[in-house]
Amino acid sequence: MQDDYTDELLRLVREAGADRVGVTTAEPLTRARAAIEARIASGMADDMQFTFRNPQRSTTPTMAVPGARSIIVAARSYFVNDQAVSNGGITNDSVVAGTVARYAWRDHYAPLRDALRVAAKRLHQDGHRATVFADDNSIVDREVAYRAGLGWFGKNANLLVEGLGSWFVLGCVVTTAELQHTERVVADGCGACTRCIDACPTGAIVEPGVVDARKCLAWLIQKPGVVDLRYRDALGTRLYGCDECQEVCPPSRRGAIDRSAGDERSVVDALELLTAPDDEVMSIVGRWYVADRNPRWVRRNALVILGNSGAGEDDEVALALVRHLHGDDDLLREHAQWAAVKLGRRDLLIN
Repeated sequence: MQDDYTDELLRLVREAGADRVGVTTAEPLTRARAAIEARIASGMADDMQFTFRNPQRSTTPTMAVPGARSIIVAARSYFVNDQAVSNGGITNDSVVAGTVARYAWRDHYAPLRDALRVAAKRLHQDGHRATVFADDNSIVDREVAYRAGLGWFGKNANLLVEGLGSWFVLGCVVTTAELQHTERVVADGCGACTRCIDACPTGAIVEPGVVDARKCLAWLIQKPGVVDLRYRDALGTRLYGCDECQEVCPPSRRGAIDRSAGDERSVVDALELLTAPDDEVMSIVGRWYVADRNPRWVRRNALVILGNSGAGEDDEVALALVRHLHGDDDLLREHAQWAAVKLGRRDLLIN
């Protein structure tokens, strides 16, 4: 009877849009907690918060849902074929196009949450407590997915879904219901491959499965404060996120499930971010994580992009630089100075 009930719940989640589903216990995620605490102790977690903020909480499902006994976990592909993206006329050939990581091309968590809510609703109707978590610091969903047998941890520390790769958002339903578990160990599919390690622009993958956040571009783009001079060149034209380790991953290249919808945005006009008022900047970046929802960090990234654009002779680029070279924000002024020098425009530094 328990098997049939679990099968029914998983079927509902799949039919609602998930690509892979599984079930594990609500026992503490002790392996993940040890890894998080080790990263914090080594300094490699840097100032990251999210599930690192309170490791005990994010690795103890019963703290999220008291009395929890089972966790339904789901993976939904966010891969989109580059050819399907229109970007509203902005292209990588535009004067200063800031690139965006695939998972942020549109909101892929919303349909995943909707799929999980179908199961949660059924559980509620049957008298159980059930709460949906997706992109939430309450639980380490990669570890839940690993324990439920959805995939293995690649050398880039991403969860690779068996047969499909890593282009997936993850989410779960923590519930008081006792469900049949799908726990199993998925064999390592990486083998001797080190392409992700070799491709990382900053050498942030310091050993298989271990990422030093202090070097990881995806984190440095989100981190408030000054962008470390050592990594500004490597940042290139990245405005939000970095997909390098996934782009070169053979399982991810072979097994990607295309979720093209026609409303994706893979690039953003960096010049617009440097000239638009605060509310418009935040409207452009939308749901992206921006520390304190402060447009300052978005503009900081845009200035680094300008410096790496090679477009020093463009009049609009020069005007955007001058605007911030003579602005009242010291941090933005410093990044504008760097960009001007990088572009060979020291003449703009003269008052």
